[in-house]
Amino acid sequence: MYQVRLGWGAAALEQLAAAEIVVVVDALDSDDDLVAAATALSHAPTVFVSTLRNATATAKAVYEEQLARGGRTAISLVLTGDEGAFAVEDYLAAGAVADGLAAVGIDHSAPDVAVANEGFRALKRALKHLLSASATGLSLRAAGRGDEARAAAELDAEHEATRVN
Repeated sequence: MYQVRLGWGAAALEQLAAAEIVVVVDALDSDDDLVAAATALSHAPTVFVSTLRNATATAKAVYEEQLARGGRTAISLVLTGDEGAFAVEDYLAAGAVADGLAAVGIDHSAPDVAVANEGFRALKRALKHLLSASATGLSLRAAGRGDEARAAAELDAEHEATRVN
């Protein structure tokens, strides 16, 4: 079994339920219901919320949590997406977290995590454009909130992880 796995929406919480650490990845729109569902899992995983803005900080916090647990820890990256469907901005943010995990030595990742990681690396310089041009970014811009998409694309602008529990 891979140490780092990836899935979309609430279904991923069930499919990847054995993980001791769940990182809810949501680059543009906050999905409080998914975060609440992750914290309510019966096996009580440690839950983080990550964006592009705190991806490296989240990866470091996950590593520190693994060290505190004293052994290899299963990690699920659960992407919020658009109602559980593919969202490019969340995939890129998951790739950024995966890149940070690999940098600290956590790299036994499932193939979909590896693809997200390599996609992030290849497209890192285009994050602002990609987030603004994504379906969610375009919706935000149409609602007069394009500045939120631009701000969300600021890689590692925040240096603290968001731990929910």
